[in-house]
Amino acid sequence: MSATPPPVGARPAEVVDAEIRALLLSTGGWLWGPTRQRYEALRDEWVEAVRGEMTAAA
Repeated sequence: MSATPPPVGARPAEVVDAEIRALLLSTGGWLWGPTRQRYEALRDEWVEAVRGEMTAAA
């Protein structure tokens, strides 16, 4: 069975998670406007990274 590699330039879930945590710490957990948009983009990137890592592990 061949595993589909993650997209070129995709970051590992661990790296994206660290960025999400840093964002939340820097805002005290409050997400407004552009900060909320950045969080949502990071969350989506994290979900894709986890899916890619799960697929690669299978």
